[in-house]
This record gives sequence, C-alpha cells and structure tokens, in this order.
Amino acid sequence: MTKTCAAARVIEHSLIAGDVWKMVVVVPEIAATTRPGQFVHIRLTDTLDPLLRRPFSIADCNAAQGTLTLIYRVVGRGTALMTKLKPGDTLSCMGPLGNGFDLAARRPLLVGGGMGLAPLLFLARAFCSCPATVLMGGRNDRELFWPELYAGVCQNFHITSDDGSIGHRGFTVDLLPELLERDKFDIVYACGPHAMLKGVAAITAEYDVPCQVSLEDYMACGVGACLSCTCASTSGKRHKVCTDGPVFPAGEVVW
Repeated sequence: MTKTCAAARVIEHSLIAGDVWKMVVVVPEIAATTRPGQFVHIRLTDTLDPLLRRPFSIADCNAAQGTLTLIYRVVGRGTALMTKLKPGDTLSCMGPLGNGFDLAARRPLLVGGGMGLAPLLFLARAFCSCPATVLMGGRNDRELFWPELYAGVCQNFHITSDDGSIGHRGFTVDLLPELLERDKFDIVYACGPHAMLKGVAAITAEYDVPCQVSLEDYMACGVGACLSCTCASTSGKRHKVCTDGPVFPAGEVVW
C-alpha cells in the first residue's frame, strides 16, 4: 500500500467542545489515496520533543481540495502541543496508513462511542447515497457534540448517553438490538472503547449481521516494525493493528 510522508499545512484549527479540537490540513499527496478507516501518523515539525509520531484517525477527506480533517482530544504532551498550531503552520504527516473499511454495504449501520465517532464521520460521508444509519453514544450531553457534525452528512442517527442528559439513557449496545430487529442492515461498522466493541461484536454475532470494528491502540512506528500495537486473533496469531488493521472483521478479534 502506497504511503507518503509530506508537510501538511494547517488551514483551520479550532476548539469544538471541551478538550476536543478540529484541524483541517492541506496535504494533497495523502488525501488523493485516503479511504475511510485509514489513519495518519503526525509529528510536529519544529521540535523533536515528543520524538515519536502520534496516530490520528481521519475524520474527513476531500481529495479534490487535497484536505484531511482530524478531530482529536487532548490526552498528553503531544496533543497539547498540537493545540498551539495556527493556520499557516506545518506538521509532518505520514499516510494514509492501515486498512480501511469495506465499502460494499448497501444498508450500513455505524456504531460509535466517544472519539470513535471521528473515523465513522468520514465513513458516513462515503455512504451518503444509501444513506447510513448512525448510533452514537457518550457519557453526557457535553461529550455528544457529534450530531451537529453528522447532520451535514446524514440525518438518520440515534443518540445514547450514560446519564440520560441527551437521547436514550444507557450505552450504545443497549439500543443496538432494537435497531437490528427493526431494520435489515447488511453490515455494522463500529469504533469506540474496547468494552463497547466487545458488546457490539457479541450482539451482531447473535443477530448474524456482519460486523467490522476499527481498533484504537497506542502505536510507535505505525508501519508494523515495532510490534507495540499487536492484538490477539481467533486464528491464534497476533495481528498488528497499524498494518493488519486498524479495521478487522469482528469475528477475527479475541475479546
């Protein structure tokens, strides 16, 4: 798979909710071949601290304009430094990396929790003609700013929150059986916390609906060399999340 390391120029960068930021960069060399579910490895260009790159899922891509959209949460030194970037600044971007989602579905259901909704936004845009149904969840209404972002892509979404402050009270997996019984989805795509993915995998298996999951993991190299992001598989071998994934059939992952 072709991957490129290029300078990405920031053209938009803003705080959108709490500690979550949205950044749009121009990097046509990478945008031209990016598919939903892939990611990029980022390093700030004006410092070697932190030294290692950071992986970011791709929340949107416009190949014609050569842009990528990243939606990220501040979780450490690297992402804290990223918030200082302004339009016109550049960063080192390597990608597109990993294997994306299979886009052959005709009646897809997207299930996302927390920041796992970022890569599913790009996936939902790919299914605009279908369109996709989205089940989104978070801890409370402050974390569920996603409906506004998804409204420009699709209108058919369901919301759950742990505390009931918005949408259905409970977890995303609580509402999933009802949706699977109501509609004839031909695949479920999921991204989010490990516990949520485990629940989605079990429920879709019970309803005999194919499911693909996007795993989020810590990565050092992003190209399969360091083995820091391996996961167990039902075949007995260990998969590299960065190169074998991050998207896997749910039945191939040991939960």
